[in-house]
Amino acid sequence: MSEHSAVTVVASDLDRTLIYSAGALGLTVPDAEAPRLLCVEVYEGKPLSYVTERAAELLVELGRRAVFVPTTTRTREQYGRVRLPGPAPTYAICANGGHLLVDGVSDPEWARGVRERLDAECAPLGEVRERMVAAADPEWLLKERVAEELFAYLVVDRARLPAGWVKELGEWAAGLGWGVSLQGRKVYAVPKPLTKGAAAREVARRVGAGQVLGAGDSLLDADLLLAVDRGWRPGHGELADAGWVSSRVTVLEERGVVAGEAVVRGFLGAL
Repeated sequence: MSEHSAVTVVASDLDRTLIYSAGALGLTVPDAEAPRLLCVEVYEGKPLSYVTERAAELLVELGRRAVFVPTTTRTREQYGRVRLPGPAPTYAICANGGHLLVDGVSDPEWARGVRERLDAECAPLGEVRERMVAAADPEWLLKERVAEELFAYLVVDRARLPAGWVKELGEWAAGLGWGVSLQGRKVYAVPKPLTKGAAAREVARRVGAGQVLGAGDSLLDADLLLAVDRGWRPGHGELADAGWVSSRVTVLEERGVVAGEAVVRGFLGAL
């Protein structure tokens, strides 16, 4: 990346970093003092995800001043439900880096390259999915899904999930070139070569970025935070629980939806 380029790429995770479901808002102030919220996602006719109104205003400014790249583990269909304030992003990263969207359409060359790396470097999805489901208990397993034929995840009753189950699955998966992440009610099994960071670097290359900023809250965001020039993580989430730090990453005190606002403030402050 050229130091003389004025272009900044901002690659940010969405769920529990920028946008928050009602159950993840994490508001600790009295109701009368709670920030006004803007709904940015509707699912089955019901509001699902929110940002603060101030965060919405800041996102509009960010979209004018930088190449903003929503960066998510969501499938393309799930990402399509999100309506963030500001100009429509030219680039978006879905399926944890499996799809690089350009004006809403998956770049076929990028997707083909991802498939080739997965075939060469890790065990097949079917093997990992089978073990993952077999190891789960129907008492706490609510759903199991495959995303974009790239990775698998379980929806679980978090309160009943046994302590140590995710760690044990992760140790097994690591030997096959896969990683495991627990985010809210979802347990993800994702191939290690499938990364948000690689896709963010590709966007930076295409636009000739002089600076890349990023944010995330989960273990699936760690490679992204290590790939950027400056990063931010909320005071909640997998990375916070693990005490994950990096010299280039600012650890925010804020938790919940107000952390999303703090993330965008951090981005704008770095421009």
